[in-house]
Amino acid sequence: MSPKHAARPSSHRRKRGAADQIGDLGGRVAVRADAAGATARRGTGGARRYAVVAALILLVAAIGAGAGYEWSRPIPPPVFHPSLSDSLHLPGTSPSLPWPTTGSAALAMEGMGSLGQVGSTQPVPIASITKVMTAYVVLTDHPLSAGTAGPAIPVDEATIDAYESGLATQQSVVQVAAGESLTELEALEALLIPSGNNIAILLADWDAGGTGAFVAKMNSAAQRLGLTSTHFVDVSGLDPGSESTAGDLIRLGEAAMALPAFAQVVDMGEVTLPVAGKLVNFDYDLGHDGIVGIKTGTDDAAGGCFLFEAQNTVDGKKVTLVGAVLGQQTSSPITAVLNSAVMLAQAAFAAVARVPLIPPGFVVGHVVDPWGTSIPVQATGSPYVVGWPGLPLTAQLHVGTLSSDIATHARIGILHVDLDGHYLEVAVRATRHLRGPSAMWRLTHL
Repeated sequence: MSPKHAARPSSHRRKRGAADQIGDLGGRVAVRADAAGATARRGTGGARRYAVVAALILLVAAIGAGAGYEWSRPIPPPVFHPSLSDSLHLPGTSPSLPWPTTGSAALAMEGMGSLGQVGSTQPVPIASITKVMTAYVVLTDHPLSAGTAGPAIPVDEATIDAYESGLATQQSVVQVAAGESLTELEALEALLIPSGNNIAILLADWDAGGTGAFVAKMNSAAQRLGLTSTHFVDVSGLDPGSESTAGDLIRLGEAAMALPAFAQVVDMGEVTLPVAGKLVNFDYDLGHDGIVGIKTGTDDAAGGCFLFEAQNTVDGKKVTLVGAVLGQQTSSPITAVLNSAVMLAQAAFAAVARVPLIPPGFVVGHVVDPWGTSIPVQATGSPYVVGWPGLPLTAQLHVGTLSSDIATHARIGILHVDLDGHYLEVAVRATRHLRGPSAMWRLTHL
């Protein structure tokens, strides 16, 4: 075979080799394309996983932020629920008193308050107890120092006329004469001890220039003293239009007895005056059962009346009782009213004792928190007072700002107790520990 023909098969093989090469290249391209697709598919799955992880991270972050916000919010404070009203009673059972069965009466312990009253609270005639206000106004306008007699007061014609007319009508009057002068102290003695109606006129004319102007002063003084059921129309009580109540008269008696000159006069059993001579006090109880005054009164309209003060010592402390008995319409009204006052004083002094202001363990309320805990609050360290068992007292509880964590015996507030205008303070404390809220409660309830 010629060399020319021998080369053809080689050329054909070369052509087939090129085709094979192209096929191989296509295969490789396809393989690479598949690989690229696989890579692309792997990239899409990773993105999804990344998105899920990111979302979880964001969720956890949001929960954490929310929890942090809730944790940082202020905790609502506990609330105090009082179990104490505006009043309380001294420990013990209130004893009964021998109150009169007719008329009206009231009794109070100075510095503590009322021990009770019976009968009507409507104003009634008070007869010569009116002179207590007459003396009170005079001494308010013209005070007397201890041991002094005060200025001289000339006896005028009106006083002499009142004496003569009073004598004719069987009034309670004190003998006077033209040209006579009485010191202020002597005039008050004549007014309060033998109960001279004409001396009431003398003092009214001297103080205010006339009885009308003086009566206006008496009513103004009654308003200042808070005697809302008291009204005066004359200076002696001869007119039944001068009225009051037992409760009002106690306040008047306390105010008058706070004036040393007044207390000095009403504690006198007798007095000697320039013209009238020796005169005896109508208060026959004076000096008995601690009674140191104040004023009796009697007439047909008022019956027997007595405004009195009695003093005694209980557990080393001076105890002062002020009482009023009115409207005793008996055959012997003065005797009846004096006996009633003595029995009231005796029974009251027998009942007065040294007692704690607040009973031991007295619960004034509870502290309640929002997470369901409640602790009692008690009055602690109560002072002792000399008083009447069962005596009602006015009380006010003042609670301070409460925290969410309160220690055992921590002071919660102060209990203010009113002893007839004088106040005592008693601390109120938690009886056990009030803990703050748990972490779970804070995260789920705030």
